[in-house]
Amino acid sequence: MTARRFLLAAVSLIALPQVVHAQDFVITNATVAKGDGSEPISGGVVEVRGGKVVYAGPAMGQAMETDTVIDVAGMWVTPGIFAAVTDIGLADVGGVSESNDTSANSSPFNAALDVATSINPSSQDIAVTRVGGVTRATVAPSPGKSIFAGQGALIDTGADPDAVTEARAFQLVTLGEGGARLAGGSRVASEVTLRNALREARAFADGKWGGDDAMLTRADAAALGPVVAGKQKLYIRVERASDIRTLLAMKQEFQQLDMVLVGVSEGWLVAKELAASGVPVIADPLDDLPSSFEQLAATQSNVGRMTQAGVKVAIGGIAAFDQPRNLKQYAGNLVALQKVPRAAGLSWGQALASITSIPAAISGMGGKLGVLAPGAAADVVVWDGDPLELSSAPVHVFIDGVQQPLENHQTRLRDRYKNLDESALPKAYDW
Repeated sequence: MTARRFLLAAVSLIALPQVVHAQDFVITNATVAKGDGSEPISGGVVEVRGGKVVYAGPAMGQAMETDTVIDVAGMWVTPGIFAAVTDIGLADVGGVSESNDTSANSSPFNAALDVATSINPSSQDIAVTRVGGVTRATVAPSPGKSIFAGQGALIDTGADPDAVTEARAFQLVTLGEGGARLAGGSRVASEVTLRNALREARAFADGKWGGDDAMLTRADAAALGPVVAGKQKLYIRVERASDIRTLLAMKQEFQQLDMVLVGVSEGWLVAKELAASGVPVIADPLDDLPSSFEQLAATQSNVGRMTQAGVKVAIGGIAAFDQPRNLKQYAGNLVALQKVPRAAGLSWGQALASITSIPAAISGMGGKLGVLAPGAAADVVVWDGDPLELSSAPVHVFIDGVQQPLENHQTRLRDRYKNLDESALPKAYDW
Protein backbone atom coordinates (compact mmCIF):
# COMPACT_ATOMS: atom_id res chain seq x y z
CA MET A 1 0.00 0.00 0.00
CA THR A 2 1.32 3.42 -0.96
CA ALA A 3 1.21 5.83 1.97
CA ARG A 4 -0.11 9.33 1.40
CA ARG A 5 2.22 11.76 3.13
CA PHE A 6 0.94 15.03 4.47
CA LEU A 7 2.88 17.99 5.78
CA LEU A 8 1.25 19.02 9.04
CA ALA A 9 0.52 22.55 7.87
CA ALA A 10 -1.60 21.14 5.08
CA VAL A 11 -3.90 19.20 7.39
CA SER A 12 -7.22 21.05 7.46
CA LEU A 13 -9.58 20.73 10.39
CA ILE A 14 -12.23 23.09 9.06
CA ALA A 15 -14.41 20.32 7.69
CA LEU A 16 -14.17 18.05 10.72
CA PRO A 17 -17.42 16.04 10.74
CA GLN A 18 -19.79 16.03 13.68
CA VAL A 19 -19.31 12.29 14.24
CA VAL A 20 -15.70 11.14 13.91
CA HIS A 21 -13.79 7.97 14.55
CA ALA A 22 -10.30 7.16 15.76
CA GLN A 23 -7.73 7.33 12.99
CA ASP A 24 -4.77 5.05 12.32
CA PHE A 25 -1.70 7.15 11.60
CA VAL A 26 2.05 7.38 11.91
CA ILE A 27 3.90 10.57 12.83
CA THR A 28 7.47 10.57 11.56
CA ASN A 29 10.57 12.78 11.77
CA ALA A 30 9.43 14.06 15.16
CA THR A 31 11.07 15.25 18.35
CA VAL A 32 9.24 12.79 20.61
CA ALA A 33 8.79 13.42 24.34
CA LYS A 34 6.91 10.50 25.86
CA GLY A 35 5.87 12.24 29.09
CA ASP A 36 7.36 9.55 31.32
CA GLY A 37 10.19 11.70 32.66
CA SER A 38 12.66 10.78 29.93
CA GLU A 39 14.31 13.34 27.70
CA PRO A 40 13.12 14.07 24.12
CA ILE A 41 14.10 11.79 21.22
CA SER A 42 15.14 13.32 17.89
CA GLY A 43 14.00 11.69 14.67
CA GLY A 44 11.28 9.80 16.51
CA VAL A 45 8.13 8.04 15.44
CA VAL A 46 4.66 7.76 16.99
CA GLU A 47 2.29 5.05 15.74
CA VAL A 48 -1.42 5.02 16.56
CA ARG A 49 -4.01 2.35 15.82
CA GLY A 50 -7.61 2.13 17.00
CA GLY A 51 -7.31 5.13 19.31
CA LYS A 52 -4.30 3.68 21.17
CA VAL A 53 -0.57 4.31 20.97
CA VAL A 54 1.20 1.35 19.38
CA TYR A 55 4.75 2.69 19.51
CA ALA A 56 6.59 5.88 20.43
CA GLY A 57 10.34 6.23 20.22
CA PRO A 58 13.27 6.15 17.81
CA ALA A 59 12.63 5.17 14.20
CA MET A 60 13.06 1.39 14.03
CA GLY A 61 12.94 0.53 10.34
CA GLN A 62 9.54 -0.51 8.97
CA ALA A 63 6.72 1.52 10.48
CA MET A 64 3.12 0.41 10.94
CA GLU A 65 1.26 0.15 7.64
CA THR A 66 -1.27 2.94 7.27
CA ASP A 67 -2.70 5.32 4.68
CA THR A 68 -1.87 8.34 6.84
CA VAL A 69 1.76 9.19 7.48
CA ILE A 70 2.41 12.66 8.85
CA ASP A 71 5.93 14.00 8.44
CA VAL A 72 6.26 16.79 11.01
CA ALA A 73 9.71 17.93 9.91
CA GLY A 74 11.31 17.86 13.36
CA MET A 75 8.42 19.38 15.32
CA TRP A 76 7.72 18.24 18.88
CA VAL A 77 5.24 15.48 19.70
CA THR A 78 4.02 14.89 23.26
CA PRO A 79 1.11 13.32 25.09
CA GLY A 80 -1.71 15.74 25.79
CA ILE A 81 -1.41 17.86 28.90
CA PHE A 82 -3.38 16.55 31.90
CA ALA A 83 -4.81 19.43 33.95
CA ALA A 84 -5.06 18.45 37.60
CA VAL A 85 -7.90 20.16 39.53
CA THR A 86 -9.64 22.71 37.34
CA ASP A 87 -13.21 23.96 36.87
CA ILE A 88 -13.43 23.97 33.07
CA GLY A 89 -16.87 23.03 31.81
CA LEU A 90 -18.65 24.14 34.97
CA ALA A 91 -19.04 27.85 34.28
CA ASP A 92 -19.73 29.76 31.08
CA VAL A 93 -19.40 33.14 32.80
CA GLY A 94 -17.95 32.97 36.30
CA GLY A 95 -19.67 36.14 37.47
CA VAL A 96 -23.13 35.05 36.29
CA SER A 97 -24.57 32.65 38.87
CA GLU A 98 -27.07 31.17 36.42
CA SER A 99 -24.21 29.86 34.27
CA ASN A 100 -21.90 28.91 37.13
CA ASP A 101 -22.13 25.41 38.59
CA THR A 102 -18.83 25.37 40.47
CA SER A 103 -20.40 25.47 43.95
CA ALA A 104 -23.77 25.17 45.68
CA ASN A 105 -23.80 27.53 48.63
CA SER A 106 -27.44 26.93 49.56
CA SER A 107 -27.69 23.21 48.95
CA PRO A 108 -28.53 20.85 51.84
CA PHE A 109 -26.05 18.41 50.26
CA ASN A 110 -22.27 18.62 50.07
CA ALA A 111 -20.27 15.41 49.61
CA ALA A 112 -23.08 13.99 47.45
CA LEU A 113 -22.77 16.76 44.85
CA ASP A 114 -21.53 15.27 41.55
CA VAL A 115 -20.14 17.69 38.96
CA ALA A 116 -20.29 15.14 36.12
CA THR A 117 -23.95 15.90 35.47
CA SER A 118 -23.26 19.63 34.98
CA ILE A 119 -20.18 19.61 32.74
CA ASN A 120 -20.93 21.38 29.48
CA PRO A 121 -18.82 19.90 26.65
CA SER A 122 -19.74 22.88 24.45
CA SER A 123 -18.30 25.37 26.93
CA GLN A 124 -15.81 27.75 25.37
CA ASP A 125 -13.32 27.28 28.17
CA ILE A 126 -13.04 23.61 27.17
CA ALA A 127 -12.41 24.64 23.55
CA VAL A 128 -9.84 27.24 24.63
CA THR A 129 -8.15 24.68 26.87
CA ARG A 130 -7.98 22.14 24.04
CA VAL A 131 -6.21 24.62 21.77
CA GLY A 132 -3.62 24.97 24.55
CA GLY A 133 -2.71 21.28 24.23
CA VAL A 134 -4.72 20.08 27.24
CA THR A 135 -6.55 16.86 26.42
CA ARG A 136 -7.61 15.58 29.88
CA ALA A 137 -8.55 17.22 33.16
CA THR A 138 -9.84 16.43 36.62
CA VAL A 139 -12.71 18.86 37.11
CA ALA A 140 -13.34 19.84 40.71
CA PRO A 141 -16.16 21.69 42.44
CA SER A 142 -15.55 24.55 44.84
CA PRO A 143 -16.74 24.33 48.46
CA GLY A 144 -20.04 25.99 49.33
CA LYS A 145 -21.00 26.03 52.99
CA SER A 146 -19.11 22.87 53.96
CA ILE A 147 -15.54 21.61 53.87
CA PHE A 148 -16.86 18.97 51.45
CA ALA A 149 -17.04 20.45 47.94
CA GLY A 150 -18.38 17.30 46.31
CA GLN A 151 -17.30 14.74 43.75
CA GLY A 152 -15.06 15.65 40.84
CA ALA A 153 -14.88 14.07 37.39
CA LEU A 154 -12.20 13.09 34.91
CA ILE A 155 -12.96 14.51 31.46
CA ASP A 156 -11.46 14.86 28.03
CA THR A 157 -11.54 18.13 26.08
CA GLY A 158 -12.64 16.65 22.76
CA ALA A 159 -15.08 18.39 20.44
CA ASP A 160 -17.87 15.88 21.03
CA PRO A 161 -20.83 15.65 23.41
CA ASP A 162 -19.31 12.92 25.59
CA ALA A 163 -16.79 14.71 27.81
CA VAL A 164 -16.83 12.59 30.96
CA THR A 165 -14.19 9.84 31.10
CA GLU A 166 -14.94 8.92 34.72
CA ALA A 167 -17.68 10.33 36.93
CA ARG A 168 -17.20 10.52 40.70
CA ALA A 169 -13.46 10.15 40.27
CA PHE A 170 -12.64 11.81 43.60
CA GLN A 171 -14.06 13.67 46.59
CA LEU A 172 -12.70 17.15 47.36
CA VAL A 173 -12.30 18.49 50.90
CA THR A 174 -10.89 21.86 52.01
CA LEU A 175 -8.92 22.12 55.25
CA GLY A 176 -6.44 24.72 56.53
CA GLU A 177 -7.59 28.33 56.79
CA GLY A 178 -10.38 27.88 54.23
CA GLY A 179 -11.70 24.77 55.95
CA ALA A 180 -11.52 26.46 59.32
CA ARG A 181 -13.81 29.25 58.13
CA LEU A 182 -16.31 26.77 56.70
CA ALA A 183 -16.32 24.47 59.74
CA GLY A 184 -16.91 27.06 62.42
CA GLY A 185 -13.81 29.20 62.78
CA SER A 186 -10.84 26.99 63.59
CA ARG A 187 -8.70 24.16 62.29
CA VAL A 188 -9.88 22.13 65.27
CA ALA A 189 -13.44 22.34 63.97
CA SER A 190 -12.51 21.41 60.40
CA GLU A 191 -10.48 18.39 61.50
CA VAL A 192 -13.27 17.16 63.80
CA THR A 193 -15.76 17.69 60.97
CA LEU A 194 -13.68 15.55 58.63
CA ARG A 195 -13.07 12.77 61.16
CA ASN A 196 -16.73 12.68 62.18
CA ALA A 197 -17.88 12.56 58.57
CA LEU A 198 -15.54 9.64 57.79
CA ARG A 199 -16.72 7.76 60.89
CA GLU A 200 -20.39 8.35 60.03
CA ALA A 201 -19.78 7.24 56.45
CA ARG A 202 -18.09 4.08 57.71
CA ALA A 203 -21.02 3.43 60.06
CA PHE A 204 -23.47 4.00 57.19
CA ALA A 205 -21.60 1.50 55.01
CA ASP A 206 -21.67 -1.02 57.90
CA GLY A 207 -25.41 -0.56 58.42
CA LYS A 208 -24.88 1.18 61.77
CA TRP A 209 -25.69 4.77 60.78
CA GLY A 210 -27.40 6.88 63.43
CA GLY A 211 -29.90 8.54 61.08
CA ASP A 212 -31.37 11.55 62.88
CA ASP A 213 -28.44 11.61 65.30
CA ALA A 214 -25.91 11.97 62.47
CA MET A 215 -24.37 15.20 61.26
CA LEU A 216 -24.34 14.05 57.61
CA THR A 217 -27.37 13.77 55.41
CA ARG A 218 -28.12 10.27 54.16
CA ALA A 219 -26.98 11.25 50.65
CA ASP A 220 -23.67 12.65 51.91
CA ALA A 221 -23.03 9.60 54.09
CA ALA A 222 -23.64 7.31 51.13
CA ALA A 223 -21.37 9.43 48.91
CA LEU A 224 -18.49 9.16 51.39
CA GLY A 225 -18.77 5.39 51.67
CA PRO A 226 -16.41 4.74 48.71
CA VAL A 227 -13.92 7.20 50.24
CA VAL A 228 -13.58 5.37 53.58
CA ALA A 229 -13.41 2.07 51.68
CA GLY A 230 -10.52 3.37 49.56
CA LYS A 231 -12.53 3.03 46.34
CA GLN A 232 -12.72 6.77 45.67
CA LYS A 233 -9.81 9.18 45.98
CA LEU A 234 -9.93 11.90 48.61
CA TYR A 235 -8.40 15.17 47.39
CA ILE A 236 -7.65 17.51 50.30
CA ARG A 237 -6.71 21.19 49.94
CA VAL A 238 -4.07 21.96 52.54
CA GLU A 239 -1.05 24.27 52.73
CA ARG A 240 0.65 24.40 56.15
CA ALA A 241 3.25 21.83 57.13
CA SER A 242 1.58 21.13 60.48
CA ASP A 243 -1.75 20.48 58.72
CA ILE A 244 -0.05 18.06 56.35
CA ARG A 245 1.37 16.16 59.33
CA THR A 246 -2.10 16.02 60.89
CA LEU A 247 -3.50 14.44 57.73
CA LEU A 248 -0.70 11.91 57.50
CA ALA A 249 -1.47 10.93 61.09
CA MET A 250 -5.20 10.68 60.27
CA LYS A 251 -4.34 8.13 57.60
CA GLN A 252 -3.24 5.81 60.42
CA GLU A 253 -6.83 5.80 61.71
CA PHE A 254 -8.42 5.51 58.26
CA GLN A 255 -5.81 3.32 56.60
CA GLN A 256 -7.79 2.67 53.43
CA LEU A 257 -8.00 6.34 52.49
CA ASP A 258 -6.60 6.98 49.01
CA MET A 259 -5.43 10.48 49.86
CA VAL A 260 -4.12 13.19 47.50
CA LEU A 261 -3.00 16.57 48.85
CA VAL A 262 -3.65 19.73 46.83
CA GLY A 263 -1.83 23.04 47.26
CA VAL A 264 0.87 21.98 49.78
CA SER A 265 2.87 25.24 49.57
CA GLU A 266 4.81 24.17 52.68
CA GLY A 267 5.19 20.60 51.48
CA TRP A 268 8.97 20.86 51.19
CA LEU A 269 9.17 21.14 55.00
CA VAL A 270 7.62 17.68 55.36
CA ALA A 271 8.91 16.16 52.12
CA LYS A 272 10.47 13.14 53.83
CA GLU A 273 7.24 12.33 55.65
CA LEU A 274 5.23 12.69 52.44
CA ALA A 275 7.62 10.44 50.54
CA ALA A 276 7.50 7.81 53.27
CA SER A 277 3.69 7.88 53.34
CA GLY A 278 3.35 7.45 49.59
CA VAL A 279 0.73 10.21 49.49
CA PRO A 280 0.99 12.12 46.18
CA VAL A 281 0.51 15.86 45.86
CA ILE A 282 -0.78 18.36 43.33
CA ALA A 283 1.23 21.49 44.03
CA ASP A 284 0.75 25.11 43.03
CA PRO A 285 3.93 26.01 41.11
CA LEU A 286 3.51 29.76 41.61
CA ASP A 287 3.64 29.80 45.41
CA ASP A 288 6.88 31.69 46.00
CA LEU A 289 5.78 34.25 48.61
CA PRO A 290 3.39 33.93 51.55
CA SER A 291 -0.11 35.12 50.67
CA SER A 292 -1.52 33.87 53.97
CA PHE A 293 -0.33 32.70 57.38
CA GLU A 294 -0.51 29.07 56.26
CA GLN A 295 1.96 29.80 53.45
CA LEU A 296 4.75 31.52 55.39
CA ALA A 297 7.32 29.00 54.12
CA ALA A 298 6.20 29.18 50.47
CA THR A 299 8.99 28.95 47.91
CA GLN A 300 9.10 28.29 44.19
CA SER A 301 11.58 25.51 45.01
CA ASN A 302 8.76 23.59 46.73
CA VAL A 303 8.03 21.30 43.77
CA GLY A 304 11.71 20.61 43.08
CA ARG A 305 12.52 19.86 46.71
CA MET A 306 9.58 17.48 47.12
CA THR A 307 10.50 15.73 43.87
CA GLN A 308 14.10 15.33 45.04
CA ALA A 309 12.80 13.76 48.26
CA GLY A 310 10.83 11.16 46.31
CA VAL A 311 7.34 12.63 46.52
CA LYS A 312 5.08 12.08 43.51
CA VAL A 313 4.33 15.67 42.48
CA ALA A 314 2.03 16.99 39.77
CA ILE A 315 1.58 20.70 39.23
CA GLY A 316 -1.85 22.23 39.03
CA GLY A 317 -4.53 23.43 41.41
CA ILE A 318 -5.21 27.09 42.07
CA ALA A 319 -2.48 28.44 39.75
CA ALA A 320 -4.20 26.97 36.70
CA PHE A 321 -7.70 26.39 38.10
CA ASP A 322 -9.51 28.37 35.42
CA GLN A 323 -6.65 28.62 32.89
CA PRO A 324 -5.12 25.13 32.62
CA ARG A 325 -3.52 26.00 29.27
CA ASN A 326 -0.92 27.91 31.36
CA LEU A 327 0.40 24.67 32.85
CA LYS A 328 3.08 24.31 30.19
CA GLN A 329 4.40 27.76 31.09
CA TYR A 330 4.57 26.86 34.78
CA ALA A 331 6.38 23.62 33.97
CA GLY A 332 8.85 25.61 31.87
CA ASN A 333 9.41 27.98 34.79
CA LEU A 334 10.51 25.04 36.91
CA VAL A 335 13.02 24.00 34.24
CA ALA A 336 14.45 27.54 34.21
CA LEU A 337 14.60 27.49 38.01
CA GLN A 338 17.46 25.01 37.81
CA LYS A 339 19.69 27.89 36.70
CA VAL A 340 18.98 29.92 39.85
CA PRO A 341 21.66 29.43 42.53
CA ARG A 342 20.46 27.35 45.52
CA ALA A 343 17.02 26.89 43.96
CA ALA A 344 15.46 23.50 43.17
CA GLY A 345 13.70 23.07 39.85
CA LEU A 346 12.94 20.16 37.53
CA SER A 347 14.67 18.66 34.53
CA TRP A 348 12.87 19.06 31.21
CA GLY A 349 11.63 15.48 31.31
CA GLN A 350 10.45 15.80 34.91
CA ALA A 351 8.65 19.05 34.13
CA LEU A 352 6.73 17.54 31.22
CA ALA A 353 5.84 14.50 33.35
CA SER A 354 4.48 16.82 36.06
CA ILE A 355 1.74 17.96 33.65
CA THR A 356 1.18 14.68 31.79
CA SER A 357 1.93 11.22 33.20
CA ILE A 358 2.13 12.13 36.90
CA PRO A 359 -1.30 13.81 37.20
CA ALA A 360 -2.71 10.93 35.15
CA ALA A 361 -1.19 8.42 37.58
CA ILE A 362 -2.49 10.38 40.57
CA SER A 363 -5.97 10.25 39.06
CA GLY A 364 -5.75 6.45 38.80
CA MET A 365 -5.02 6.41 35.07
CA GLY A 366 -1.32 5.64 35.18
CA GLY A 367 -0.13 4.08 31.93
CA LYS A 368 -3.48 4.78 30.28
CA LEU A 369 -3.32 8.57 29.94
CA GLY A 370 -0.65 11.27 29.86
CA VAL A 371 2.05 9.15 28.24
CA LEU A 372 3.10 7.98 24.77
CA ALA A 373 3.43 4.27 25.50
CA PRO A 374 1.94 1.10 23.99
CA GLY A 375 -1.68 0.71 25.05
CA ALA A 376 -2.13 4.29 26.26
CA ALA A 377 -4.93 6.44 24.88
CA ALA A 378 -3.77 8.26 21.76
CA ASP A 379 -3.90 11.77 23.21
CA VAL A 380 -1.21 13.22 20.98
CA VAL A 381 -0.18 16.84 20.52
CA VAL A 382 2.18 18.20 17.88
CA TRP A 383 3.82 21.52 18.75
CA ASP A 384 5.55 24.10 16.56
CA GLY A 385 8.39 24.32 19.10
CA ASP A 386 9.49 23.20 22.54
CA PRO A 387 6.13 22.78 24.34
CA LEU A 388 7.55 24.24 27.56
CA GLU A 389 8.52 27.46 25.79
CA LEU A 390 5.94 30.23 26.14
CA SER A 391 5.97 31.02 22.40
CA SER A 392 5.18 27.43 21.31
CA ALA A 393 1.67 26.31 20.43
CA PRO A 394 -0.09 23.14 19.29
CA VAL A 395 -0.66 22.74 15.57
CA HIS A 396 -2.23 19.30 15.72
CA VAL A 397 -4.23 17.63 18.51
CA PHE A 398 -5.61 14.11 18.76
CA ILE A 399 -7.77 12.76 21.59
CA ASP A 400 -8.27 8.99 21.62
CA GLY A 401 -6.85 9.05 18.09
CA VAL A 402 -9.49 11.52 16.87
CA GLN A 403 -8.29 14.69 15.15
CA GLN A 404 -9.55 17.79 16.99
CA PRO A 405 -10.45 21.28 15.75
CA LEU A 406 -8.11 24.07 16.82
CA GLU A 407 -10.79 26.72 16.84
CA ASN A 408 -12.76 28.53 19.51
CA HIS A 409 -14.48 31.84 20.14
CA GLN A 410 -11.15 33.56 20.77
CA THR A 411 -9.58 32.39 17.51
CA ARG A 412 -12.68 33.38 15.55
CA LEU A 413 -12.57 36.88 17.02
CA ARG A 414 -8.86 37.10 16.22
CA ASP A 415 -9.42 36.08 12.60
CA ARG A 416 -12.39 38.39 12.24
CA TYR A 417 -10.56 41.54 13.29
CA LYS A 418 -6.87 41.01 12.53
CA ASN A 419 -7.20 42.41 8.98
CA LEU A 420 -10.10 44.73 9.59
CA ASP A 421 -11.08 47.12 6.82
CA GLU A 422 -11.16 50.38 8.77
CA SER A 423 -12.82 52.27 5.93
CA ALA A 424 -16.16 50.77 6.95
CA LEU A 425 -17.91 49.76 10.12
CA PRO A 426 -16.89 46.34 11.53
CA LYS A 427 -18.75 43.33 10.20
CA ALA A 428 -22.26 43.00 11.68
CA TYR A 429 -22.46 46.76 12.20
CA ASP A 430 -23.25 47.74 8.62
CA TRP A 431 -26.50 49.66 9.14
